[in-house]
Amino acid sequence: TALLSPTCDDTAVVAAADLALRQINADRKEGYILSLYRIFSVREHPQEITGSVFYLILDVVDTECHVLSKKLWKNCNARLAHRTVYGQCKAIIYINQSRNIAHLNTYECILQPVPPRYIWSVCPDCPVDDRPTEPRYLEAAVQSLAKFNGESEQTHYFSVLNVTRASMQWVIGPAYFVEFLIQETSCSKKDT
Repeated sequence: TALLSPTCDDTAVVAAADLALRQINADRKEGYILSLYRIFSVREHPQEITGSVFYLILDVVDTECHVLSKKLWKNCNARLAHRTVYGQCKAIIYINQSRNIAHLNTYECILQPVPPRYIWSVCPDCPVDDRPTEPRYLEAAVQSLAKFNGESEQTHYFSVLNVTRASMQWVIGPAYFVEFLIQETSCSKKDT
């Protein structure tokens, strides 16, 4: 059978894009949940009996939800334009509605941050993303977590698992912004 070219706002296409993005996010182990910005293109290959294979190109942006949260992309807030990571995901998904099957055959996502020169042209005072592996960001995360550990009513201490996002802004001096994952330790707060 021939490949069809349905419109990007077709109900079946929108459903296929939603299912593909759910499965892409469920498969990812690092970064933040991707949200659908728009369906860039679609081709549909109807199968002999029922169902179709959809070849999708999706424009995506990251959200404020880390992939480990396992939230649905529709339940996550998109980041501000100058803080987002954006890109495209190419996905091939088989959908058979009558048998309630949705199988993501393959996908590839290419993501990139908004270029600093664009951010500075729109917002010269905005923080600019940096490499989260820099020691100064781990230090900032450890200091922040120490305050959390001291003020929380949790029974155990938490430690920094890793820094997932980092940025710097020059105010009077450098101001560091970090997003990081934490994990509960076996150390009780009752122990010294």
